[in-house]
Amino acid sequence: MPEMTLLGWFHTIIGVGAVLSGFYTIFKYKVISLEEFTGKLYLFLTLIVAGSALGIYNQGGFGIAHILAVLTLIALLGGVIMEKGKLFGSFSKYFQALGYTSTFLFHMIPAITDFLRRLPVGDPFVDSFEDPLLVNFQLSFLLIYLIGIVAQMFWLKKHGS
Repeated sequence: MPEMTLLGWFHTIIGVGAVLSGFYTIFKYKVISLEEFTGKLYLFLTLIVAGSALGIYNQGGFGIAHILAVLTLIALLGGVIMEKGKLFGSFSKYFQALGYTSTFLFHMIPAITDFLRRLPVGDPFVDSFEDPLLVNFQLSFLLIYLIGIVAQMFWLKKHGS
């Protein structure tokens, strides 16, 4: 595994801040929104993380992490359009939640992959993308995401805003 670059450290530190603010926002408000300071913070930090990910090429070129960064940027844009423009009327809140919460999944997949491929230093937990430990973590995040987005949809339906 290549050494962390300065951009890699910046990306990682900002990413930790994004994930922490995102967890807090979802825990406290149930959905991510620009109406709350912590929602704005999460979305701003996520924008920086996705943008900086596009500049990291220490794995041999454009890869899955870059695709996830592009998907993150699309989900952010879609979420903002839904939240501010109400493109689909009363259904916009559901698409907003889908977009913003999807960015959380897009954070977690490369984060756990990088973590397990780097640590412990000198003898990482996994040495390939196909390692069962890594695949199981990624599937677990997908399952948590699916349960979470369904719970958000029910919460939004119940609370109407």
